[in-house]
Amino acid sequence: MNCRTLKDIEMRGKRVIVRVDFNVPLDSKSKITDETRILKTLPTIQYLVKQKARVILMSHLGRPKGKQDSELSLKPVADRLSKLLKQPVKFIPDCIGEKVKTLITSLKDGEVALLENLRFYREEEKNDPGFSKSLASLAEIYVNDAFGAAHRAHASTAGIAQFLPSAAGLLLAKEIEYFDRVLGNPERPFVAILGGAKVVDKIKVIENLMAKVDYLLIGGAMAYTFLKARGHKIGSSKFDFEGFETAKQVLEKAKQTKVQFLLPVDHLIAETVTENAKVDTAEIDIPEGWIGVDIGPKTTERFQAVIAKAKTIIWNGPLGVFEIKKFSNGTRQIAESLARLKNATTVIGGGETAAAITELGLESKMSHVSTGGGASLEYLEGRVLPGIAALENKGDKIKEDKSGKSKLTEANKQKVSQ
Repeated sequence: MNCRTLKDIEMRGKRVIVRVDFNVPLDSKSKITDETRILKTLPTIQYLVKQKARVILMSHLGRPKGKQDSELSLKPVADRLSKLLKQPVKFIPDCIGEKVKTLITSLKDGEVALLENLRFYREEEKNDPGFSKSLASLAEIYVNDAFGAAHRAHASTAGIAQFLPSAAGLLLAKEIEYFDRVLGNPERPFVAILGGAKVVDKIKVIENLMAKVDYLLIGGAMAYTFLKARGHKIGSSKFDFEGFETAKQVLEKAKQTKVQFLLPVDHLIAETVTENAKVDTAEIDIPEGWIGVDIGPKTTERFQAVIAKAKTIIWNGPLGVFEIKKFSNGTRQIAESLARLKNATTVIGGGETAAAITELGLESKMSHVSTGGGASLEYLEGRVLPGIAALENKGDKIKEDKSGKSKLTEANKQKVSQ
């Protein structure tokens, strides 16, 4: 990892603005139903507090589309964070403006404030330079700890870094470290497990990984499109018509590489995708009127045999309709196989895969569970994430002009603009 981290900058007494990902689910009473993203950022906040920095947190929540929405206020997050940190978190009911500046100026060393939802302003998602500069004017240093938003070139993830000395937070640094390790210098055998519904959603990931992995294990609804491309019957299973020709091309390309491209050889099938559905198992061809909902026992054993000898594994996408318990066996058994590995690096992509691992209580058994669904997917595609590209490199000296604007390298400027 080449970008500077927060440990490379003197933070004591400085106003440090931190982009976090507090886009957490809330129920109808504005109660947080999953605080994983808050918990993951605690090490960065606690480090800054210990360093006696004046901590200004900023995040988005939901999709208010540039309008004030009390149901998407970050106030409940500030209240919960106060309890987790065991110290008051000052909630600022806006994110820019003179009133905000006045409240931020009153912060003392080691104190923490949380700004209101950034997306109450349309300028945030437009990466508006004026909005970026307004956010930057609140602080002296910028830290990005929001991997889940790093694939967006927004004002708070990319634009602000052009106005302040910048660094990665502890969580973002950990995400970069693990993804760079498995994609750049993996121990072998290197296995990728991919699920999900559409081939077109994962095609760039598949193409990038085919040049890197030894085994590619395909499950989820996406597998049925590949099976049909091989001439098999898939019954009433989900079929990605748009990705059908692409699937054929991928299968042909797989023959020309050394990668072992493994598809399901049997399935759990159901008449409907419901909890009380009638279920059965089928060999590689699925009968008419039946729907593939999970990998079958033979496929599970086949995948487990590959996993048992792996040294590096990356997994993105459940292998069945995991949210319905009776269709979750394949995902669970594969997750448990990863958990049993003693000398392997296991990296779990964010989104549904991370949710499945957490629900199974296996997060602590994995080397790393990512906090970013879309961000991890784009990283696996080999794309440069704007929120990471905007950060200054370790070797860069912190240079500021009289206005306090940091000097991005030309290379990073080009990355941010892409």
